Amino acid sequence: MHQITRGQWNGYETLILHSDTLEATLLPALGCNVIRLWDKKAERDVLRTPAESDLDYYMTKPYHFGIPMLMPPGRIRRGLFSYAGVDYQFDQNTANDNHIHGLHRLQAWTVANESVQDEICSVTCTLLTAEDNNWTRQYPTPLELAMTLELSQGKLTQKLVIQNLSDTNAPFGFGTHTWFNIDGEPDRWNLKVPVTGIYELDEELIMTGRTEPLQAFDALNHGLKLTGTNFDTVFSIGEHKPEAWLTRDDGYRIRYAGNEPFFKHWVLYTRGEADEIICIEPYTWLPDAPNLPFDQETTGLIELKPNEPVELILDLDIINP
Repeated sequence: MHQITRGQWNGYETLILHSDTLEATLLPALGCNVIRLWDKKAERDVLRTPAESDLDYYMTKPYHFGIPMLMPPGRIRRGLFSYAGVDYQFDQNTANDNHIHGLHRLQAWTVANESVQDEICSVTCTLLTAEDNNWTRQYPTPLELAMTLELSQGKLTQKLVIQNLSDTNAPFGFGTHTWFNIDGEPDRWNLKVPVTGIYELDEELIMTGRTEPLQAFDALNHGLKLTGTNFDTVFSIGEHKPEAWLTRDDGYRIRYAGNEPFFKHWVLYTRGEADEIICIEPYTWLPDAPNLPFDQETTGLIELKPNEPVELILDLDIINP
């Protein structure tokens, strides 16, 4: 039965989208993150889910749970860049005085619409960046963001629409930091992500502008067992379709895909050797994109033109054996 119900997480209201096979929990008041995806058939949490006791940690690093949205994703050297005559200075929030993971953290989004029809649950939330002083002092161009979360049977879809409300062009990058559980059983899981190369990182984990061959990671194109892997790696998808498959040895499968032509890069992250989680992160822009010696076709930097909305779509499918 498809329905939308209300819940609570540490006193903050959640919206829970239900299908016959999945439950997705959205937390609009703290970053509009999907904090839980429960697979009813497999009786497992698909994502790393914050417990009530994780509140302090969540408030510090909300991008460590569920499906957090990064605007923009990754690091920016010294947090500084210029675009179309406008200077942007993001907070320097890493040990090397760089910036990481964007301006979207704990903002309260407005629930603008919710509906259940034709076996699709849908919730739309909105955010005006001009109403967030912390955002505007770092990124002065006003944006309107609308995120629609849809649940239909075994598929969860996120649609983010970005509109530039100013009269000048502005740069934009988006990604998610999606935490997939592998349940302490990396030997049972393999990951297929069509990729063509690795972006070299310097000692501060920022792009050098050079690419490296895949070598052993070429196995990602066919299916790489996660045992012994240790990822904090940025990959190019080249001409491939932006679609990743995480498969367990009993045939349980997770498909994660973005819409073309926007999603051009994958980041894989295991937080040390793969054990409990693997983060599969689709990015539109390459970290530090505005400062790199590449054109926008390569970096994936999206130029937001005034009053021309851009729609970014991510599909997450759960396929039970």
